[in-house]
Amino acid sequence: MRFDLRFYRLLLVAILSVTLVACAGNDEQRTEVQNITEAYDTAKRSVERGNYRKGIQIFEAIQARYPFSDLSRQIQLELMYAYYKSGNKEQAVETADTFMRENPIHPRVDYALYIKGLAYYESTPGILERWFNKDVTERPPLDVQLAYSSLRRLVERFPASEYAADAEQRMIAIKNRLADYENHVADYYLRRGAYVAALNRAKGSLEMYNGATGNATSLQIMAQAYEKLGMADLAADTRRVLVANFPEES
Repeated sequence: MRFDLRFYRLLLVAILSVTLVACAGNDEQRTEVQNITEAYDTAKRSVERGNYRKGIQIFEAIQARYPFSDLSRQIQLELMYAYYKSGNKEQAVETADTFMRENPIHPRVDYALYIKGLAYYESTPGILERWFNKDVTERPPLDVQLAYSSLRRLVERFPASEYAADAEQRMIAIKNRLADYENHVADYYLRRGAYVAALNRAKGSLEMYNGATGNATSLQIMAQAYEKLGMADLAADTRRVLVANFPEES
């Protein structure tokens, strides 16, 4: 995160405003600035070293000290990242949502959307799934759609954001994951003779996730479902589309 210089300016303004109201002396003001600055640096180093619990505790303490200042908004940005890295998805999302709700035109809204998307994003299977070699595409997408929604908002609202390129790449992976899951469900219906349900699910996957790697599978399922339903012409049309667009899959 690139907030250090701006943070120190915010820190100085916030602390001076509080201490001046309290009629504190210059020495006390300098001590206060120094103490909070050192605390902030300690929290940053803790997060960078993976000691998220310590970093979060310090950031939360600073935020509690200055809850209605620019400093508080800065700490929210630090906290949402620390929550995300520590695996505390709920608090990362909640902090990002609070930040965006309270600061809708803040220049770091793109970052809040990015962290929210990452918090929902499922990049790798869980440990039990790796042990048992379970295909994650067979699981309901759960938070994957929420990740896609947040990342899409980021790309659409802030196309020039430094996070947009990574968000687009993650969106591609999510689209593939969602298409694969829809195909998994469609194939389940197909194998159990629910041909209309299989057809609708595969067709929906093709329409919603156009360009996904699973599009060829969607067409294959559609062709089979049409054949089972006795719709030979539609089955033939679907196979022609499959051959034209995915010759290697036909």
